[in-house]
Amino acid sequence: MSCEGVRRNPMERRLDGKKIAILVADGFEQVELTEPKAALEAAGATTEIVSPAKNEVQGWNHDEKADAFHVDMPLDRARSDDYDALLLPGGVRSPDRLRQLTRALEFIDGFFVTGKPVAAICHAPWTLIEAGVVDGRKITSWPSLKTDLRNAGANWVDREVVVDKGLVSSRKPADIPAFNRKMVDAFAEGRRIQQRFRLVK
Repeated sequence: MSCEGVRRNPMERRLDGKKIAILVADGFEQVELTEPKAALEAAGATTEIVSPAKNEVQGWNHDEKADAFHVDMPLDRARSDDYDALLLPGGVRSPDRLRQLTRALEFIDGFFVTGKPVAAICHAPWTLIEAGVVDGRKITSWPSLKTDLRNAGANWVDREVVVDKGLVSSRKPADIPAFNRKMVDAFAEGRRIQQRFRLVK
């Protein structure tokens, strides 16, 4: 057999044994879930869709409804301790709904407190702002979030992908290939000492 016949995808199996939460509410941008999810699974990870929606959660393609996806874990039963990393797809509706749910913010915060990697794309950083985890972090997003992120203390930059201490971010669906590569890298590296520090009084 030639060497050509045994070449493997460089991302293959790097995430064996890792369990990844994908947090969405109704109205997420479908491609920002399906393509990163496929990349994670191709690298060996197990993924679970976590949602406040019951049974199924609705995806969108821009301004039109797309497919519905099975909810693997209801948000009210999800624990960040059960996962190795977190993926936050964007779309306008899903992050806007999640940032109004205390349970969603607590779930997200659990990953930052324990130093686990997080990947967020497009409008998903809205939820990170509300969770109080972007102060002092370098991040990118959909351009309309720039002022919101800067007001929350983040260093916003206009790049296809940014990695800062285990937080991976991208701007839009066109950035997904770069986003996926850096996400798999960060998730393979795993837990850091801490993504942010709490002041202990």
